Amino acid sequence: MVVRKKPAPPTPWSNTLAEPRVASSAYVHSFSNIIGDVCIGDNVMVAPGTSIRADEGFPFHIGDNSNVQDGVVIHGLEEGRVKGDDGRSYSVWIGKDCSITHMALIHGPAYVGDNCFIGFRSTVFNARVGEGCIVMMHVLIQDVEIPPGKYVPSGSVITNQQQADRLPDVNDTDMKFTSHVIDVNQSLKAGYQCSEDAACVTPVRHEGRSSSNGRGRNRSYAASGSSSLSSEVVEQVHQLLSQGYKIGTEHADKRHFKVSSWKSGAPIDSTNALDVIAALEATLAENAGEYVRLLGIDTGAKRRVLEEVIQTPDGALQSSSNGQASARTVPPSYESKMAASSGSGDLSELVSNLINQGCVIGTEYADKRRFSVGSWRNGPTISSNQVVDVIRKLEAIMEQHPKDYIRIIGIDPQAKRRVTEEIIQRPGEKAASGSSGRTRSKAPVASTVKSYSSRSRGATTSVGGLEPEVVEQVRNLLSQGYKIGTEHADKRRFKVSSWHSCSPIESQRDAEVLAALEACMQEHSGEYVRLIGIDEKAKRRVLETVIQKPA
Repeated sequence: MVVRKKPAPPTPWSNTLAEPRVASSAYVHSFSNIIGDVCIGDNVMVAPGTSIRADEGFPFHIGDNSNVQDGVVIHGLEEGRVKGDDGRSYSVWIGKDCSITHMALIHGPAYVGDNCFIGFRSTVFNARVGEGCIVMMHVLIQDVEIPPGKYVPSGSVITNQQQADRLPDVNDTDMKFTSHVIDVNQSLKAGYQCSEDAACVTPVRHEGRSSSNGRGRNRSYAASGSSSLSSEVVEQVHQLLSQGYKIGTEHADKRHFKVSSWKSGAPIDSTNALDVIAALEATLAENAGEYVRLLGIDTGAKRRVLEEVIQTPDGALQSSSNGQASARTVPPSYESKMAASSGSGDLSELVSNLINQGCVIGTEYADKRRFSVGSWRNGPTISSNQVVDVIRKLEAIMEQHPKDYIRIIGIDPQAKRRVTEEIIQRPGEKAASGSSGRTRSKAPVASTVKSYSSRSRGATTSVGGLEPEVVEQVRNLLSQGYKIGTEHADKRRFKVSSWHSCSPIESQRDAEVLAALEACMQEHSGEYVRLIGIDEKAKRRVLETVIQKPA
């Protein structure tokens, strides 16, 4: 095949007419375009339909054993460079053993470290992605540096450094998945290179049936998310396993499906994603003419956390976005029972943040009389560092004190101080206040300052637009020497966690800080507003809590 390589066109900023340099062991499909000062390393595969253009920004580097899959675009701006691992400046640097998957966009200045996975239709622009990162589907990474070894969930929009720093770490299952993708694409490269030579194809086929490298090449690429299972199902499996859940299956023919009578599939005992996905494919093949659904199982609580139809009798696979045949069921749990008083809406996120900060999680409870005077009793301390375990124990405490207020305490064991207090249960209410339906005062800021100054700390009625718990929270933060900040987001930005900062609050006085919060809420009355507690010495956030939601 003729490889389509072209010199860079002459432009006002470059007249060198540099040409691509492709290692002899690399494979570049003839239906791809490589233009300009591009260096492609050993054993790289460049799939059909790719566009790698170093005509404006240059040079580009693609490291050994990496694969650039169908429809990928790599381009760069004239201005802006990143430092490559060799110490030189590049418009785009892609390290060794990377997978740049279908329809991704890498736009320089951009750096992608060794052993990275960039998912379908994701964009990296003016950013650095550290070594060993896994970026899932439909992600935007811009103007930030992703630390090494981080996992970026599908749909994320990472545009400020705080978001990047709070990303979770990759786990062993994720790394096995990316390693498998590298193996598959190396096999594809070998297949492309000798596709017209039958004598060459035979050993490649034989290698595909063996597992000489110990990575299980006998599994098809479908086992990691391409052929039989949709990418959404593969991602769902990864997420369930990472949260400590088991995977199961059920199947039903059309008659039994109509009456919701399902039969259990073969048990799946493995927690390895590749093994689980292979078992799912086997179940789909075994029950080809039936409905098949995926189950996520919390073995500790003996309950299901997910039911998702992944096959119908006509062979169609249902993604989670299709509401026709997909039946996702999450049983009543903390998602419906325990919304934090701040309106954060998801206690699991709060617990996860506290665990990631190394905090110990404590609890307190109070009946209505004690709550009215701020007199709390100590509840159990939860020492587990697993989110699922912590949530389960919190539910048990709530069931033990159904008529009491209950709050979760985040404790910094080194500094021996509290970093957050969140009410997670109120007697007679489905969710704690601060969710929706808050009545906000339109009083001017000056009168708000006065009302806060004269307010008794033991009062339980809301003042201005702030709930009493928020006022108490602010005072606790200030008393511990933290600064207060605020952020706001409209509904669209809230969905992708893209927040804008409000005006800085420099004061440490209760009344002035509360007045500034009220002003921010009034200025952004149709948006989400959240309170930020900031430890300036450690340069980190100790609290993020939503204090206003749009009606």
